[in-house]
Amino acid sequence: PQMEPYAVLRPGLRRLVAPNPSMMTGPGTNTYLFGSAAVAVLDPGPVIARHLEAIQRMADAPIRWVLVTHTHPDHSPAAAVLAKETGAELIGMPAPVGVHQDESFQPDRVLADGDQLTTDEFSIRAIHTPGHASNHVCFHHEASNWIFTGDQVIDGSTVVINPPDGNMKQYIESLRRLRSLESDALAPGHGEVIKGPERAIDWIIDHRLEREAKVLVALKANPGLTTHELVPHVYRDVDKKLYGLAERSLLAHLIKLEEDGAATSRDGRWV
Repeated sequence: PQMEPYAVLRPGLRRLVAPNPSMMTGPGTNTYLFGSAAVAVLDPGPVIARHLEAIQRMADAPIRWVLVTHTHPDHSPAAAVLAKETGAELIGMPAPVGVHQDESFQPDRVLADGDQLTTDEFSIRAIHTPGHASNHVCFHHEASNWIFTGDQVIDGSTVVINPPDGNMKQYIESLRRLRSLESDALAPGHGEVIKGPERAIDWIIDHRLEREAKVLVALKANPGLTTHELVPHVYRDVDKKLYGLAERSLLAHLIKLEEDGAATSRDGRWV
């Protein structure tokens, strides 16, 4: 679905869509701008010169803060570049060690759960939501009662939980925590603003738990398989081209079941 490349969502709150559409990013990464006299930028995305130019042009004011939800390559690499160009303070959680992590992101201010960025125009509070990534942070924008969810909740789709940094048990716990905050809308890292937060979050939790149930059924019927051998049993509804990604989420489900005491592995074979 096409999205407006630039949109005013409400006074003092704007969205720019990065030109990086793909199967994994949907229409592209959402970059959000808070404030108008002094601007905070959330998730400037990958390093794309015309997107960096557009952010600064649309800000039309000093960019004082650059925040990121997490350090996956479609969300944070432009942050260090933008901060260098504007003198902005870089805010977030450092990148964990691992593949598909943007190690260029070295925050000037390391966020902890509950930390706030308060200016004359807005206040946003950090909510640490590990699961999709261990350093994933959502942001609660007080004036609107919106939560900016990064990849914790995206519009109309599910995200890959990729161990070891991704953790399914933490992901579901983080979703339940977001649900309890009774926000008015979710502004995701990809796709349109979600107006029914509880319904959207319930759909994701239900989907994950349904998949978990399928994993248990497959394990009982076919004990001693590897994740590679289990995928076709658990993901019959998924295109074979996506089996590589499915296997990562399957492993996340199996690790959760192991943490719950419902499954165990030996030499990579699960029962």
